[in-house]
Amino acid sequence: MSVRYAKKAGRGLVATAMTAGLLIGLAGCGGEEKPSQGMGTATSAAPQKNGGNAQPQSEEPAEPIAVLKGQEGLELAVFSAKRDQGGFVTVSGRLSNTAGDTAIIPAQLGGNETEIIKHGNSLGGATLVDSIGKKRYYVLRDTDGRPLTTTDLSSLAPGAKTNVFMQFPAPPPTTTAVSLQLPTFDPATIKIS
Repeated sequence: MSVRYAKKAGRGLVATAMTAGLLIGLAGCGGEEKPSQGMGTATSAAPQKNGGNAQPQSEEPAEPIAVLKGQEGLELAVFSAKRDQGGFVTVSGRLSNTAGDTAIIPAQLGGNETEIIKHGNSLGGATLVDSIGKKRYYVLRDTDGRPLTTTDLSSLAPGAKTNVFMQFPAPPPTTTAVSLQLPTFDPATIKIS
């Protein structure tokens, strides 16, 4: 066997091994899906994302645990605030336009942190306030600085609704109620389950 043929054969084996490794890696990425945490189907043209991933969908509870009133007919109905095993609290709700005109989603909802603002309109300015523990919890971010909340919010047509979520670090287990604060909205107390 010539040296030239051995080099070609070696390159072929390396290419085959790399392809197999990539295929195994891709198969691992498509694994088991997480259980749903969202709220039904959105009726708005605005896509719902979490750092590029669509928001999970599930059955909507009958009654909200809180309703936050915003400007120009915007309302945020909160349906759940659930602790996750990883030490997070996921707040799920529905943003609605109760006015007769199209509502532009205010940029202030994203907060004023440069890292969050550069990823577009979101609910990244939301906070949970634990008044007993005297702590404020900000929306979590991924490693690229994207907020772990619904993003790409622009406007809602009259009567339109869109499902939203926000993820925060979890307060201590003894904290069962917190104030949800969202810029341009009235705050509301929510119970964590």
